[in-house]
Amino acid sequence: MGAVAAGSLEEPHPGRLAAVAAATVLVLWLAHVYAHGLGEALRLGRRLDRAELVSVARRELAIPLAAVVPCGALVLGALGVIRETRASWLALGLGLVALAVQGVRYARLERLRHTQTAAIVAANVALGLVIVVLKAVVAH
Repeated sequence: MGAVAAGSLEEPHPGRLAAVAAATVLVLWLAHVYAHGLGEALRLGRRLDRAELVSVARRELAIPLAAVVPCGALVLGALGVIRETRASWLALGLGLVALAVQGVRYARLERLRHTQTAAIVAANVALGLVIVVLKAVVAH
């Protein structure tokens, strides 16, 4: 969401924005794989083999997967299926939905009560809303 918000200020064309967001997510994913792989190697006291590194990369797949739907909205804007001006807002809205879903998934995993689940979802969505509000303020 941060890449979409920041990129839409400078590069509003949805196709280019999708490329910027996808590249940003890819770099962040690689950085996470590297950092977690390095940490795992240090913990084990040896280099990771291919299977272990692939395992680390799979654990971090939530990062690029979270960008698929918002980038898809941007691609739809680039193709003219939806208006270009609405594509970045749709991508941000879908990002907020993803944050809410992740909050629910986390709460279920931790077996939290309904009030705790609501608090987790609210915190996740609030973080995303800060990004959306910043985009709206800076864009206007």
